[in-house]
This record gives sequence, structure tokens and C-alpha cells, in this order.
Amino acid sequence: MTKTASASAIAPSRTVAVVGTGTMGQGIAQVALVAGHPVRLYDAVPGRARAAADALAGRLERLVDKGRMDGAARDAALARLHPADALAELADAALVVEAVLEQLPVKQELFTALEALVAEDCLLATNTSSLSVTAIAGALTHPGRFVGLHFFNPAPLLPLVEVVSGFATDETAATRAYETAKAWGKTPVRCTDTPGFIVNRIARPFYAEAFAVHEERGADPATIDAVLRECGGFRMGPFELTDLIGQDVNEAVTRSVWESFFQSPKFTPSLAQRRLVESGLHGRKSGRGWYAYGAPGESAAPGTASSKEAGRPEPHTAPPAKAPAAVTVVGDLGPARALVAMMTEAGIDVTSVNEGGPYIELPGDGQLVPADGKTSVEFADVVYFDLALDYRGATRIALSASEDTSERAVAEAVGLFQKLGKEVSVIGDVPGMIVARTVAMLIDLAADAVAKGVATAEDIDTAMRLGVNYPLGPVEWNRRLGQDWAYDLLSALHERCPTGRYAPSLALYRQAYAGDEETGS
Repeated sequence: MTKTASASAIAPSRTVAVVGTGTMGQGIAQVALVAGHPVRLYDAVPGRARAAADALAGRLERLVDKGRMDGAARDAALARLHPADALAELADAALVVEAVLEQLPVKQELFTALEALVAEDCLLATNTSSLSVTAIAGALTHPGRFVGLHFFNPAPLLPLVEVVSGFATDETAATRAYETAKAWGKTPVRCTDTPGFIVNRIARPFYAEAFAVHEERGADPATIDAVLRECGGFRMGPFELTDLIGQDVNEAVTRSVWESFFQSPKFTPSLAQRRLVESGLHGRKSGRGWYAYGAPGESAAPGTASSKEAGRPEPHTAPPAKAPAAVTVVGDLGPARALVAMMTEAGIDVTSVNEGGPYIELPGDGQLVPADGKTSVEFADVVYFDLALDYRGATRIALSASEDTSERAVAEAVGLFQKLGKEVSVIGDVPGMIVARTVAMLIDLAADAVAKGVATAEDIDTAMRLGVNYPLGPVEWNRRLGQDWAYDLLSALHERCPTGRYAPSLALYRQAYAGDEETGS
């Protein structure tokens, strides 16, 4: 194909066509319409395009009512909105975005028909979230102008757009799509055509590790959710989030990514989640998932009074315990070094020893150790504590201990963190605990994606912050924790769970080895 497409954004005077008028299609159409484009809506089902145009008019009216759009702008936008009765009416479009069924033959047939209608400089884009952009374009004579434009739902509100280049996508086409999304007020990120793109590829451990801890009987869903929120800084826990998304939807994405990576153990689905789906317990929309709700679709937001009244379980929280009067900090606590000053400020007498560790020695000879991928059962009186996004700001901390750990060591560890103003959840003897293993796996998948050219480090962090509201992007988390942290923790996890799931990627290995070279060790 001759590369005639300009690398600049599509001019607002040019027509944008949207094929498929469901929730996502209407949202994309609204974005283009508000950006000033003439918009044509088409749906294969007769009457749906006109119904969607009426629904869009209602959306714009609500924006006016809320003061987010003035009446003149609404009237101008509606004048640019045109439902189409036939695909041929899209012939003058400069961009066609498809949001139809997630079925490869359906999409291929649609774009084959569009290719014969539109001008040579028209961009063709799919909003697929699960299919290969390369595979969809494989049916085209000129696949160079074909890109993925993956909006997040609701498209008018969420800023992120993944701009996906298939194997045959021309650079000018990808750049033009990127600049157009940017001109529409979105935050685009670029990536190659990989299963799950950026967000759905890298986000898998956020769900998978929580489900694994639950399956290992390390903690119940309410406790795991609370630890990831109140200690890890995530906006929602994975159990409540998948109930909101829909267990069937979330599990289907996980299974799709797993199968697309040839059943890699890195992406293995959860058997417990599969059982929920098989039981029809799909979350809020069905009235029950990991948690029980009221009538389908009527559940309250997590943590609200009405959700508690509906029987939402509370996280495990340890009863009050006496804090130790004095402790010894052995070695550098690394990401948890803020605890030294916090203990001093709380009136605990702290003695520091530079050599050895890292751990906090308790009065009864127990050791309080940062999560490192090992288990308490391997040592005498070791209590592990989880990684926190911010130890000062965290309101909850998780501790883990084995059945052989003395009651005194556990009580002193609980009392210490309670003295620092934290609620404490004592979980089972799970290697890597909850936040630490989740973050380490996110870092690993991100490092692997950067090394394989899926996306830049900056775009990955942007995508994870905006697409799934992570408190930090995994690359930034890696920078803060240190280049050996994730590698060391995953190496220890892999030794204890040698399935391949926790084997550090070659990218993490190289990063850790480079660190050794720089220090001469």
C-alpha cells in the first residue's frame, strides 16, 4: 500500500464513522462528536443506528444539564450526527472505528467490505480488547492503514486509549491514530500487537496472585482486598473489582491471554474463579460473586453501610496486643526503612546494627522480616510483614507466620504495628505474602514487555495508572524498590513454587546482573 496518510491528526472537518452502536460504540461516537467531527453511526441491525443517535442526544442533553456543555455546542454537535442505513454511506469517512462483536470472522468480513468503500487515506481501526489486530487485518488487501484503537469504558470519561500496531501497520497510520486520539483530549499510549495489549497483559497478576493466596488458604477475600487497598494503595481489591467487572468477563480475558501465550504459567487462570463462573456467580450483576449482594445490579459500593448490611464480611483484624518497649533493627530494611523513624517517633527504643539482616529483632528473640518470597516455617520465630506503598500512610499491614512461630513473637509483631497506628491482619504462611508478590509480578511482566518492545516504560506506567488506577506504574515501582528487589523475591518464590509462574524474566535477570556488575560484586 502507498503510504499516503499524513502523520498529523485527522482534521475535525473530516468524518468519523463508528460501526457498532452498543455502549462502547456510542461512547466513541460521543468522543469524536464533542471533538468537532461529523459522525456517522452504522449498525447491521436495522433501526439501531437511529436509536443510538437518539441515545447520544440524551447524553449530550445531560451534559448541558450538568453545566459541562452549553446549548449551542450541543446543537452544533447534534447537527453533525448522522445515522447511516447502509455501510456505503460511510464512504467519505477519514476514520472508521469498529465496535462490533468480539468474533474474528465478523470483524474481518466488516473490514473487507469497508476497504472496498472508503478512500485510500481512510484509517481503519478496531476497538477490540481480546482479538489480534494483526489477525483482523490479515483479511485485508492493504493492512498498512489498519490499527487498534482500544478505548476504555466509559469512553467519554476514561482518558486512556491504547494505539495498537499490528504486524503490517504502517508507522504513519499508527502515528496518525495516536495524534487523533490526542487531539480528542485522550491520553494515547502506543504498543505492538500482543495478547492483552498493555493493560490486560500486565494487570493479570493483580487478580491472579490474590486468587492464589486465597486458594492456598492464606487469607479470605475480604482480608486480601483490605490489604491491597489499605497497605498496597490500590483503589479496589481484586475480589471486589472482579465482582464489579463481572467474573465471567474477567475470567474470559484471563483465559484469552493465557491461551494466546500458549498456556504460559505466568498467566494461568484461577480454578476458584472458574468455579464461580460455572456456578453463575458473576458478581454484582448476578447478586453474588466473591461476595453476596442484594438484588442483581443494586449492590452498594464497597465499604458503604448498605454493603455491610448486605452481609459483606469484614477483613481479619488482630485484637490489641502490647507493643515492645525496645527493638533492634539489623541491617537496611530497604523499602521499609521508614519504619525506623516511625518506631522512634512512637516511643519505641530503637537500636541499629549495620551488619546482617534485614530484620527487626523483637524482645522475645523473634524476628520481624520484610516479605522476601520465603516462608516462616523455614526459620525459628520469624514473622514476615508485607510491602506497603507508603508505610507512613498505610492504615493496615499484613503479617504472616507459621504454626511453629511462637505466640510471643506474633503478639510482639502485632503490637509493634498497632503502636504505629496500623490495623493488623495476620495471614497464613504464604511466600511473598500479598502486596509484595503482586507488585513483584507486575514489575516482572512490565520489564518483560519493555524488553520485548511491546511498549515503552513510560507508556506502560501511563497505561497502568490511567487504565486500571494503579497508585504507581510497575516501572516506577521497580525504580523505587531497587533493581534487585523483584528479582530476589521472585527467585525465592520460584524455588518454593517451581511451576515457572514465578521464574524471573530474562529482563529482570539482566537488570539484577547489571547491578552486580556496577557494584563489582
